[in-house]
Amino acid sequence: MNDAGNNSVTHVVIGEEEEGQRLDNYLIRRCKGVPKSHLYRILRSGEVRVNSRRVDATYRLCAGDNLRIPPIRIAERPQNEVDEAAKQRVDLPIIYEDEALLVIDKPEGIAVHGGSGVSFGVIEALRRQRPLAKFLELAHRLDRETSGILLVGKKRLALTALHDMFREHGAGADKRYLVLVKGRWMNNTQHVKLPLYKYLTEGGERRVMVRDDGKASHTVFRLLARWPEMSLLEAQLKTGRTHQIRVHLAHLGFPILGDEKYGEFALNKNLKREGLKRMALHAWRMAFRHPLTAAPLECVAPLPGSIGDYIAAVDAKKTREFTAENLQQILGKEL
Repeated sequence: MNDAGNNSVTHVVIGEEEEGQRLDNYLIRRCKGVPKSHLYRILRSGEVRVNSRRVDATYRLCAGDNLRIPPIRIAERPQNEVDEAAKQRVDLPIIYEDEALLVIDKPEGIAVHGGSGVSFGVIEALRRQRPLAKFLELAHRLDRETSGILLVGKKRLALTALHDMFREHGAGADKRYLVLVKGRWMNNTQHVKLPLYKYLTEGGERRVMVRDDGKASHTVFRLLARWPEMSLLEAQLKTGRTHQIRVHLAHLGFPILGDEKYGEFALNKNLKREGLKRMALHAWRMAFRHPLTAAPLECVAPLPGSIGDYIAAVDAKKTREFTAENLQQILGKEL
């Protein structure tokens, strides 16, 4: 939102490239550096208007809409900081690309977008690295600590189709993760249906908990390998709630190794000394239909060494109690 003055109202005419976006998502992307809580507050108060009318945060923008944005104080980032951040993130492995979409194997520790205390993210890096690209937008999100498959739309029609696919409560895409948890997971397959409720801590941090009045959430966990104090699971998302896998597992008493929000502090501290310096959650496989042609696509992001090497180290020291038939195929190597 570089063209907006800190103390003046901004009027924006929505173009074809912005058509179909939710109003709240548009503001979050445009108003970098502004806390989401503040953006939702000005939406609720009616300070943001479309065609001189109050609208809900979920309103989908149309080409030609006149958007009124009230004065917002935004901390601008120096251009050299942006350029330097882009240079540091040149290596974003491409799994698949065509004229409609881009599939990236996102490294852990990199946010998907700037904001909320993060100066730069994957999408900003892509735009810097591809200055001639007319359109690049995230089709979904991954937590900063999570690695793996991330979809980016290169055309508005493709992005809208991908958004619709992800809204189908998991029916449109088969999303699977690999995850290391504390404890001995016993069931070969377990369906977890626990409602999830989003809230803010006193410090303004976004968190999620299992609560009866939360949103319906469904994860299918499959046991891949088990050791005396650790298990490797495949998690299949049937819904796409915030922190769904992390909260479901923590609630069941199987926190993800290295999870700083929902895991165990003392355990994570020991894990870092033992070589696991990240959250052990990786988006490894996604099967879906191409957003424009409907052709079936399957993308796989191999388990990174930051997790795979730790698994190998544990396996060398501890007795493996269980091994799934497809473990070697999923890991891409034999333990």
